[in-house]
Amino acid sequence: MTVPPGAVWIKACAALKSELGEGAFGSWLAQAALRECDGGLVLVTQTGIARDWIRRNAWRRISELWAQHDPQGRALDLKSRFELDDATPPAPASTVSIPSAAVSAPAEERKMARPSGLQDRYTLDSFVTGPSNEFAFAVARRVASWADGHFNPVVFHGPYGFGKTHLLNAIAWEATRAAPEKKVVYLTAERFLSTFVRAIQDKATAAFKDDLRTADLLLIDDVHFIGGKQTSQEELFHTLMSLTAEGRRVVLSADRPPAGLAEVDARLRSHLSAGLVCGIESADRDLRLGILERKLQLLARQHDFRRSPAARPEVLEFLADRFTDSVRELEGALNTLVARLHEGVCGVGLDEAQAILRPHLRGGAEKRVTVDDIQKATAEHFGLTQADLVSERRNRAVARPRQAAMWLTKQLTTRSLPDIGRRFGGRDHTTVLHAVRRIEELKALDAQLTGDLEALIRKLRG
Repeated sequence: MTVPPGAVWIKACAALKSELGEGAFGSWLAQAALRECDGGLVLVTQTGIARDWIRRNAWRRISELWAQHDPQGRALDLKSRFELDDATPPAPASTVSIPSAAVSAPAEERKMARPSGLQDRYTLDSFVTGPSNEFAFAVARRVASWADGHFNPVVFHGPYGFGKTHLLNAIAWEATRAAPEKKVVYLTAERFLSTFVRAIQDKATAAFKDDLRTADLLLIDDVHFIGGKQTSQEELFHTLMSLTAEGRRVVLSADRPPAGLAEVDARLRSHLSAGLVCGIESADRDLRLGILERKLQLLARQHDFRRSPAARPEVLEFLADRFTDSVRELEGALNTLVARLHEGVCGVGLDEAQAILRPHLRGGAEKRVTVDDIQKATAEHFGLTQADLVSERRNRAVARPRQAAMWLTKQLTTRSLPDIGRRFGGRDHTTVLHAVRRIEELKALDAQLTGDLEALIRKLRG
């Protein structure tokens, strides 16, 4: 009886995961795939670094396990996907199996040299646009189409959970579809750091550099995490310099604009600021409603709803008004309702939806906090007037409560820094950023201030 190569590889992977450990297996082997090429079998890695690590540290054991589980005695080779693509024009090799629980990609996508680490659900088609992100979306489409006259690098920045990761994934997907012959590399900053550290430990920095600096498009998500890691910042700086000098494209994301990344080296900040810095603001109510409607349509297809995927307006409005901190929280709330009710979510009433989601509501509070609420509560707590907080007065008795109110506004609302500045007497966003950081510093040192902030938060959240 012939044993499929995929079944052999899955058995080998089970043993390798146990022997190497979850960390090493996940870093170096989880993304490898078995492919059939010219009548032979090839284990294909996503990067040259992974290929070199496997050859040095695991290839002998893989060969033993393969021979042990394959009664046909078929030979197995090891290559990176770029070697294989170069060696097998014009048609890509067919995938035999992928040893992971990931959702299977459509056949069209499996034929491409898929960048590792991407999430299938994050595409340009599934991105919902509104005033807060439409410019960023337009930039993403242009980058993904390999259009000429691009800015380099492109840096998307904005609050956590409002679409930066979605855009970077979508760019990588679309760029790979548009030009499958080009090398697209997607990394989180955490992955960049861990891979670079392993490359240093394994004396494989040359392969690491070659793998990134030969990319036609390099995307790094959450680059602010590299702050404070001097050696890694140095490597990223030289990688970006090399890529941009050769006209290769670079896209990054961060939680702040480059100028606000104080913990990042000044040279790297300057280089990040030299291209196109593109902000993504918090989603407004209309955009949140649009995201919910699109998400419900996707869930209806996934779960085979028999009825029209339209929830009651008051339920969607409740979700949009209550889950404002990030799109991920908003989608998570809808996922919870669908998991509990399936297609019954389309007819659920507001009271039942609130009851189901009550454990997910912070402190059970359902009150939406406004800037006006914060200013009134802060002024009353510190014995001031609301006019004092928006005035030009800079004495300490007013300045510190004003900074506290700005910090509370950043924590309890989805207002952007420029918008907060406008609501506090037309101040610049850098003033707000300084206030937020100053309060964060003082919280660790000033027990009285910490108590004041906690009391205000309790009062504001009811």
